[in-house]
Amino acid sequence: MPEGDVVHRAAGRLGRALDGRVLTRSDFRVPRHATADLTGRTVLETAARGKHLLTRVEGGLTVHTHLRMDGEWLVSPAGRRTPPGDRVRLVLANADWQAVGVRLGVVDLLRTETEHRVVGHLGPDPLGPGWDPQEAARRLAEQPGRSIGEALLDQRNLAGIGTIYRAETLFLAGVSPWRPVGALGDVPGIVEIAQRLMDANRDRADRVTTGDLRPGRGMWVYGRAGRACLRCGNRISRGEMGAQPQERLIYWCRRCQPD
Repeated sequence: MPEGDVVHRAAGRLGRALDGRVLTRSDFRVPRHATADLTGRTVLETAARGKHLLTRVEGGLTVHTHLRMDGEWLVSPAGRRTPPGDRVRLVLANADWQAVGVRLGVVDLLRTETEHRVVGHLGPDPLGPGWDPQEAARRLAEQPGRSIGEALLDQRNLAGIGTIYRAETLFLAGVSPWRPVGALGDVPGIVEIAQRLMDANRDRADRVTTGDLRPGRGMWVYGRAGRACLRCGNRISRGEMGAQPQERLIYWCRRCQPD
């Protein structure tokens, strides 16, 4: 699933194409909003909140979208043909640009004043303007018996972290993903590492957490199961974490991140 940095970049692309411009086309291809028409309204702003996208439109309306596993926004000059088939979920266009939402997991239209119904539960966003590391650490610490690996993926604690930043953050912290939050000595330190990694990759299409741009050396542990740890040489482990059917892949080094 795209993580917070990907969503923030998508918000930037949408904002540059749509913000401040009047919509000349509005095509919702989801049953719930098939008759909705935003034509003639000005897009006020596009914002990212964790893994959610909020496109605010004149008249107190917000288009709420979520990429889920494989969704994306394609921005191109107005008038280009849209992808064929039923992959397109939403088209928003003005005289100059069009934004095509493909395979979007969520497409919703709501009153801007009720955005809290879809994003109000989220924790602080490491890439957001209101980033609050103390609040993020407090939320993580609220469940001391929970594993830090599960807690970091809970969007109610930190909004935007996924399996990649979880794995890389915990490696750099030297913490096993299975360790209970209550057994950690420095929860704020883990929060700081996560924010720094995401911020460093905010504008990068290819993530790098090691500082090494060579092929196969950009990540410490994520996607490197069975290969040698770049720090100690031990084999990287891979497993699944979380209750079914919400289990997610986890990568870690047993030597650098001892239980």
